[in-house]
Amino acid sequence: MKPLVTKRNNFYPYLLLFIQPIFMASNIIVARGGVEYVPPISLAFWRWLFVFLILSPFLYSEISKKKKFLKKEFYKLFFLGLMGCGICGAFPFIAGMSTTMANMGIIYTSSPVFIIILSVLLFGEKIDLNRIIGLIVCLVGVLTIIIKGNINYLINFKFTSGDIWMLGAAAGWALYSIYLLNWKSKFSLMGRFTLIAFFGFVSLFPFYLIEQIFIFKTNFNLIFLAWVLFAAISPGIIAFTLYTKVQRYLGASLTGFTLYLFAVYGAIFGIIIFEEMLMPFHYFGGALVFIGVYIARKINIK
Repeated sequence: MKPLVTKRNNFYPYLLLFIQPIFMASNIIVARGGVEYVPPISLAFWRWLFVFLILSPFLYSEISKKKKFLKKEFYKLFFLGLMGCGICGAFPFIAGMSTTMANMGIIYTSSPVFIIILSVLLFGEKIDLNRIIGLIVCLVGVLTIIIKGNINYLINFKFTSGDIWMLGAAAGWALYSIYLLNWKSKFSLMGRFTLIAFFGFVSLFPFYLIEQIFIFKTNFNLIFLAWVLFAAISPGIIAFTLYTKVQRYLGASLTGFTLYLFAVYGAIFGIIIFEEMLMPFHYFGGALVFIGVYIARKINIK
């Protein structure tokens, strides 16, 4: 599917490209704060169940009228729910229990690379030189922030079991991104998202039961409710909806650059909420990311 960006709507999609990661990066707040109170799979399961419960009253009429298409799109919607909500919802939370934030950041920034490779291999998307250069500049900027300007962090990088979970999340997000764009649907943007959320929590349900019975039990209280609602609304409904909109305009590979902005905004959240210090490498790395995105967007607009 070709991007819909034109001269008339040139500004709007690129504005969304910079706004969407603000909400997406709020997932870092959940990953660092929420998992202290809610087990990882439980948090992911209830998050997407709440997304479905919040949206379904508004989208029930559309879904009911188009239920004949639900049967035709069943496997596609289940796959999107499994990738976008199941794997990308639970894996980062699980990874955070056995690996560092630096490792998580380095590995997750591989997702845009996966997106570009898979877009070319599976759907024949053309990638120009500007986008490749932009990707490299963004990657250097993100690595600068993650390794705190110290190359020794990268040299001494060691894999843990959590890193494997994070690599799975990066690959899952890439698959979700390219198939979300290239699989056509009879449902509206929000109608399809509601169904993706449904299949997301359904795919997580068996693992949620295993976690509850054998590993961690969820404490259902007001703190649980607050974290689940926040995760459902900010990095859930708002972030995923904006991501879908940006994809429709710019395509999967360029929209994947939101993950680099995600890293920058995540560092900003760390400074504001977790009182982390603002260092020179934050400025340098952040500037490289924004320059990389600017270079990547220099595509031919009809």
